[in-house]
Amino acid sequence: MSDPTPHARARRSARRLGRRGRLGVAAVATATIATLGLSLAASAASGLGLTEVAAQPRADGIASPNAISPELIEFVQAQGSWVLENPSKDGVIKYYGYLADGNPLVPTTTLTPPAEAQKTEPDKNTYLVIKGQHGPDAKYGYGQHFLYQGHEGGPRGYITRINLDADPAHRVTLLASTQAAGNLPADTDLPTFDGSVWDPFTKSLFFSAEGNGSSTGGLWEATPDFPSTVVDRLGIFGRGGFEGIQIDDDGNLWIVEDIGGKTGTASGATLNAKQPNSFVFRFVPKDRTDISKGGKLQVLQADGKDGKPVTFTGDPVTGVPSQAQADADITSAFMHDLHTYGNSFSTRWITVHDTATDGTTTFNANVLAKTKGGTPFKRPENGQFRPDAKFHEFVFTETGDTNATSGANADHGGWGGLLRLVQSDPSAATGTLRPAFIGDQAHTGLDNLTFLDKDTVLAVEDAGDTLHGQRNALDSAYAIRIPSGSSAPTPFRWLGEGRDAAATIDAANGGFALPGPPVVFRNDGDNEITGIHLSDGDPTIKGLIGTDTPRFLHPGNGHDDWRLFWTQQHGDNVTYEVVPAP
Repeated sequence: MSDPTPHARARRSARRLGRRGRLGVAAVATATIATLGLSLAASAASGLGLTEVAAQPRADGIASPNAISPELIEFVQAQGSWVLENPSKDGVIKYYGYLADGNPLVPTTTLTPPAEAQKTEPDKNTYLVIKGQHGPDAKYGYGQHFLYQGHEGGPRGYITRINLDADPAHRVTLLASTQAAGNLPADTDLPTFDGSVWDPFTKSLFFSAEGNGSSTGGLWEATPDFPSTVVDRLGIFGRGGFEGIQIDDDGNLWIVEDIGGKTGTASGATLNAKQPNSFVFRFVPKDRTDISKGGKLQVLQADGKDGKPVTFTGDPVTGVPSQAQADADITSAFMHDLHTYGNSFSTRWITVHDTATDGTTTFNANVLAKTKGGTPFKRPENGQFRPDAKFHEFVFTETGDTNATSGANADHGGWGGLLRLVQSDPSAATGTLRPAFIGDQAHTGLDNLTFLDKDTVLAVEDAGDTLHGQRNALDSAYAIRIPSGSSAPTPFRWLGEGRDAAATIDAANGGFALPGPPVVFRNDGDNEITGIHLSDGDPTIKGLIGTDTPRFLHPGNGHDDWRLFWTQQHGDNVTYEVVPAP
């Protein structure tokens, strides 16, 4: 089916004009950037042909536009105030990125105290090209290009589908806001979601909910068509601070967890640092076409340089450490060595839960990872398989402490980075872990990532309001080359995120917290980069992320289908598509 939308036509025209060497819409975009006065460095990324841009400063009361390499163009595919084509029956879920919860979308001083709507924070994007999909309007043809996301903020979550081929009235569809019966009762409100992935074996989507492991968090499985049937898989994956999810070609699900650990004592190397408290999981299904049949949940364990397994220090039942234990983990030799270039560590997978013997009662995956000997990390967030590596290599981010005053910054991973796990095959029992990039104050809080080509990761920041102010720089997106040896790669900034007016107002007003006690926090301040996603949308096994090398910057020869998306979370909650400029 043809793609008739203006955005699609512009994208195709830009590529055609680029191949013919003509001037086009990019000339206007570049002129606009120059007019806005965004600082562009003169250097170009080696092998990428992109011009580096500057980080955008953070100044109270000042909104700023995004600075993007002039070789790229970004345009809006959806934004928070767009009305859903099918709001929820109670009218609360009405917009793409806001709840209609009794407060205006734009804050006003006529209310006491000034208030605004709860923002729902659309998160990780998953792009699919699938035919025969439906929507609320039975007479409308919804096309075949779709972008799915769960929503991270607010008291209740939901799943949306951006219909990339559709007109404005049918642009964004509410797929689901409640679940079918599972471990939780039918019609239970969906939780707020972080990650998402398409599973070509089950032909379903998986959405992850970040939580505390005891009563929140987990994975939910959803059908892609309207209306979506969503079921919790709490008896199979358990509860945890789950964020990133990926599928390998054996049908295993890889899950990256983020649960912030206990803060160290207010002195020395542990000042404002967090104890490593999060794990990397792999789920081996009994039947890769039907996750409901269960399987084995495994946790990654790594050895230190002394050859001994690195495990969590704390109570074996509750997972809660004493202060002395937390401090010891923060300043451990392993944390130092893991964040030193040239080091490598032996790894193995340990089964923490097997539905064949342990059943399908909801369990705490985070605590089981601790009691079974999993190795904790500094807030890993997302991971992805390296293209053309036959799923033998998995790269994941560490967000770190996101605080310039953390005592762990200098030597113990406070700035986070990228870690690289290499195995003989995706189902192998053992492997090797190495640091791929070690963060610093200017490049930290790494969250989502996607591969631009087989050697280059596009990693984006979620540094947080505190660090934004400490370094006077908002979030950025980087191209980082995975090193072949022990050298330190140099991050290349292709996107310096600005701050829209809505986020600027939130930052100045504490997110319009509801008065307490207890005070209820509603909205974040500064914008965050999330949902970075490059895919050709192939829903078959051949389309698994990590199978083929993306062809985004150099399309043509049948490789025009790779599309890049990201979401400017918080504020106006805008989801962008990025295309190469002519």
